[in-house]
Amino acid sequence: MRRTAISLSSLILSIILLITGNAFLMTLLGLRLSLEEFSESTIGWILVFYSVGFVFGTLYAGRIIERVGHIRAFAVFAAILAAATLIYPMAVEAGLWAGLRALGGFVMAGLMIVMESWFSSKADNRNRATLFALYQIVFFLSTAGGQVLIRVADPSGFIPFSLAAILVALAVTPLSMTRRESPVIVKGQRMSLPTLYRVSPTGALGAVIAGLLISAFYAMGPVYANRIGLDLNQLSNFMASAIVAAMLLAFPVGWLCDSFDRYRILVVTTVVAAVCSLVVAFAGSYSLVVLILFTGLYMGLSAALYPIAVAITNDLMDSSEITAASTALLLSYGVGSCAGPIISALFMDLLGPGGLFVSNAFFLGLMALFMVFGPGRVRPAVQHQEHYYPTTPEAGLGLAELDPRNTEFEEPPQEDEEEAKMRRRSPGTDAPPEAPGGDGDQNR
Repeated sequence: MRRTAISLSSLILSIILLITGNAFLMTLLGLRLSLEEFSESTIGWILVFYSVGFVFGTLYAGRIIERVGHIRAFAVFAAILAAATLIYPMAVEAGLWAGLRALGGFVMAGLMIVMESWFSSKADNRNRATLFALYQIVFFLSTAGGQVLIRVADPSGFIPFSLAAILVALAVTPLSMTRRESPVIVKGQRMSLPTLYRVSPTGALGAVIAGLLISAFYAMGPVYANRIGLDLNQLSNFMASAIVAAMLLAFPVGWLCDSFDRYRILVVTTVVAAVCSLVVAFAGSYSLVVLILFTGLYMGLSAALYPIAVAITNDLMDSSEITAASTALLLSYGVGSCAGPIISALFMDLLGPGGLFVSNAFFLGLMALFMVFGPGRVRPAVQHQEHYYPTTPEAGLGLAELDPRNTEFEEPPQEDEEEAKMRRRSPGTDAPPEAPGGDGDQNR
């Protein structure tokens, strides 16, 4: 495992720089639009185009990677994202920013595919869970680090945008310097959303609600913080603490999901998240401690909805359907993420800043009712629960490739030690020498 992590050190450094820069930019945009006194509904419409671009990127960016390879595609996507970042402060226009957001979402999906397929290519049955946990930790910590950077300069100027562009541009350097061979892109199967809903209504709706909640928080969270009067340091702590809480709660929730009935865990998670959201909506503006504590609990539990939905769906799927189901779940999440900023912005227009968390509680309540009284209450018999992976779609595009049932990563049978000795002693069974240019050359 240590050798594998070292071999991925260039990729990990690129991930840190890229995710930090992109997370910083996402918070900066919402805050800047709020400072420019755009209405909440307008801000929601502008920022939702990132999710639209991201969905299209998951569908079509892979073709670019297949054409030019992982490293060149990464450089192309990162260059476009850095250039778009520098354009934002040139003209604060709603139409321009919406177009730049869509472009940013598309190329970011391509960047995520490059990074995750690279990680997936290094996974086997011995290191898969540990390697994926390492990726998740790097992703969450980099996202939290991006929130801290919001305090380094005045968001009404151009310096923060330049810093975000610098981080994204520098992300090209480590990966471009690597001497490792890039992995091969494997085309996945497809599953329609109606088919996914028929097989796993709870998984499909859970992915939609998760996309709605998380995209609403990322887009409108900085607007909420600005509207209730938080200064830059407080806003930075508010956003960062929520992301760190999502990372810290992922593993306890995962243990519960692997130990108990996942449907019940999902219902409890949904109800508790709704209660925390209502506490923030009605008391968060009066106490910073209450705001940060209950926002962290809300965000940590909301972030767990998607991986629970994935786990519930995978329990019902044959191994040959995992890739197709994961793609359908990702599209379900994308549908929710496209609606999240718009709906939360409408609630904020009607109810004030707290409308963000009122809308979140409303949809969490619908999810709970769906599972208790609606189609979600019908639970097919599952003989064995598959392993839970604490993931998010933004950090989980390659989840199907890491699934333990994916035969692509099945290890060959281990040769018995005594049989190996007998084979080496036998004069006629010596294996041919390794051809030049094999693994030894590739791993230099």
